[in-house]
Amino acid sequence: MKRIEDLKKELEKYIEEEKSKFLAKFFQAYPGGYGEGDKFLGIRVPYLRKIAKKYRNLTFEETEKLLNSEYHEHRLTAVFILIHKFKGSPEKVVSIYLCNIEKINNWDLVDSSAPHILGRYLDNKDRKILYEFASSNNLWRQRIAIISTHYFIKQNDFNDAIRIAEILVNHKHDLIHKAVGWTLREIGKRDKNLEIEFLKRHYKAMPRTMLRYAIEKFPENERIKFLHGEF
Repeated sequence: MKRIEDLKKELEKYIEEEKSKFLAKFFQAYPGGYGEGDKFLGIRVPYLRKIAKKYRNLTFEETEKLLNSEYHEHRLTAVFILIHKFKGSPEKVVSIYLCNIEKINNWDLVDSSAPHILGRYLDNKDRKILYEFASSNNLWRQRIAIISTHYFIKQNDFNDAIRIAEILVNHKHDLIHKAVGWTLREIGKRDKNLEIEFLKRHYKAMPRTMLRYAIEKFPENERIKFLHGEF
């Protein structure tokens, strides 16, 4: 595992102690927060991407070990390495991803990985697992489910995104409100009528944050009508 140690030593060059305190607060690693118990070194994402690219030929065993690190930045670096490896070994990458899904345990880890690994893999496959995740009681699996559909959305394939948004539209957590709203906004960039159809069914009852995210790019007069319940 010498290469893992080399990777970690290179990452250590970019540690910022004050940044680690900021990140712990930003990702709610405090007691009662959604990231409770996570540990941060204080390394900016561009440096993680740089090191991941350099070590993209790390073995799968080493990458999986890195993904199980107690440090958030190590896990995010492992995610970036898996994305590099996807084209050559999609089955293996997805297997590691799903076997270690509990380590994809904050919104940046989800958003950096779900479309590029699980979404990409499921492009022409049965997507049952996304519905299982969406219907679970696990916040991160639910976010993985909806964010994975962003890969399909880019292919103008909206069906699963809409159906999973329907499952999550009354969710209680702010991180799901934002994720569903963001997803609807992405659909609307390509098919505004489809987004509006969804909103007409749900906008009066959906969480306010979700609605605001969904209509962010709408003309001012349309936003006002939705926000005032007059559409």
